[in-house]
Amino acid sequence: MSYQAPIKEQQFVLETIACINDFAVFPAFENATPDVVDAILSEAGKFSAGVFAPLNKVGDRHGATWSDGVVTLPEGFQAAYKQYVDNGWGSLGADTVHGGQGLPFVLATAVQEQMTSANMAFSLCSMLTLGAIEALQVHASDEQKKLYLTKLVTGEWTGTMNLTEPQAGSDVGALRTKAEAQADGTYRINGSKIYITWGEHDCAENIIHLVLARLPDAPPGTKGISLFIVPKFIVNSDSTIGARNDVRCVSIEHKLGIHASPTCTMSFGDNHACIGYLVGAEGAGMRAMFTMMNHARINVGLQGVAIAERAMQGAVLYAKDRVQSAKFGGPGREAVRIIEHVDVRRMLMILRSTTEAIRALTYLNAACVDRAHAETDPDKQKAAHGLADLLTPVTKAYATDMGVEMSALAIQVFGGMGYVEETGAAQHYRDARIAPIYEGTNGIQALDLIGRKLPMDGGVHWRNLFSDVRSFTNSLPKSGDLGLLKPYLEDALEALNTATVWMVGNDGPDANDSAAGASLYLRMFGITMGGWLLAKQAVAAQDKLAAAEGDQSFLKAKIITARFFCEQILPQAVAMLGPVTRGDSLMMALSDEQFLVA
Repeated sequence: MSYQAPIKEQQFVLETIACINDFAVFPAFENATPDVVDAILSEAGKFSAGVFAPLNKVGDRHGATWSDGVVTLPEGFQAAYKQYVDNGWGSLGADTVHGGQGLPFVLATAVQEQMTSANMAFSLCSMLTLGAIEALQVHASDEQKKLYLTKLVTGEWTGTMNLTEPQAGSDVGALRTKAEAQADGTYRINGSKIYITWGEHDCAENIIHLVLARLPDAPPGTKGISLFIVPKFIVNSDSTIGARNDVRCVSIEHKLGIHASPTCTMSFGDNHACIGYLVGAEGAGMRAMFTMMNHARINVGLQGVAIAERAMQGAVLYAKDRVQSAKFGGPGREAVRIIEHVDVRRMLMILRSTTEAIRALTYLNAACVDRAHAETDPDKQKAAHGLADLLTPVTKAYATDMGVEMSALAIQVFGGMGYVEETGAAQHYRDARIAPIYEGTNGIQALDLIGRKLPMDGGVHWRNLFSDVRSFTNSLPKSGDLGLLKPYLEDALEALNTATVWMVGNDGPDANDSAAGASLYLRMFGITMGGWLLAKQAVAAQDKLAAAEGDQSFLKAKIITARFFCEQILPQAVAMLGPVTRGDSLMMALSDEQFLVA
């Protein structure tokens, strides 16, 4: 299936939700003018569709291969990655001091969406590198920045994140990889890591691993963890590549999807000669790694958007072409294209409206990150930072859940052909399934939302957000298409507010009641935000229609899509209030033995 970047849709969301046209007033983003934004989206769309997309099925069929520590990507990947580097796509959001273009994260997010839709497995390489860049920009020493960042920003080198060990998955504090200080200021790293995305490959000349490890006298748990730069090849003081470091890929995983993304088991210090360089202070590793993880969690949420978009495009094209059966209750017996069947239309509208909702949520989250960095007013900066933190677990979990559900729904549109690999629909489902798991499972995101993000700063951030939603809803007219949105938004917000007050009121012995409803609460949050953001776009579309501006067909479709989501999907949030607040008693009622009865 071909891919076409949804540039008009992306531009509209960037303007109406991210408010990107206001960014050029910030000194940090002075180059983010509308013409530059449009040109980047257009060229990135061509690159994604023309270079990355044709390799998607190739990568799925042939995958990455391992032999004696060497990982080889399928034919065409090296050349495509070189084009990615030569065109400067990895440098969009990086600081100009290190060779980046200094453009907003939200614009880089839109470009990353295109590349992920085109080829999710391939895009993971750049996603991990972008996270490494973010961590080093914030936490590395000036010397380390000078040594590593320029090559990472260009993409000549790639980056990884090394947290997980066999006994230390979600519980990062249980890791056992060791680091011992040396007289020359370096450290000797010894241990192994699993599930390391793009930990070894043949597309870049060096790989910069960011590795969590524990010093001999470090306290237990996460407070005893430090972060280290462990390059595949040692980098000389003049930034040239030196000797091979004592780090090896000992195997790669055979996975359900993302076959062209090598998921590596990495071994550090087999010969007791793995050199690492401390990033930041000893024991401050988790703080540095969370900088990288929070960046990555938004980009993983973006994977849900990207796969939903790609799956939807395939389903729409198939539905326009496939002829099957007469219309239900129609006057004749002549078969019609399945897009004319109302139940297929129902599925396509769910695909369209949900994809647009999670895109708006993800772009808003990314724009808040930009404002947290660019605002000079301390109060505005704090508000943007707080909203970005609040939305991150919602973006990661809700968007990736929807990526899986939408790719499954797209298969249903295809019918039996969706279950056949040659159509490509099944690949999207297989690729999407990892996103709710990595970078912190979605259950952990839900616990993070209720346990850390809601109480943050006394709850001011969720209260301010809900106040904004309420003010917007109150401003809607009482009639017309926009007026029809109002009661659904009011009901959903009231239910979400009630659930939130209940969540933050549970502590001590009642905390498990909140945990029992956390995942459903996060979905309730995501659906409500999606309805609000689509309604905001509908208002903007109505204003443009009234002024006879823009593509009239596109603008009318935005209003219809918002109405569909609010009338058909948003009521789910109201229905979730009871289950969210019902507590854990039924979930814990069965004994362990009762789950499986012989």
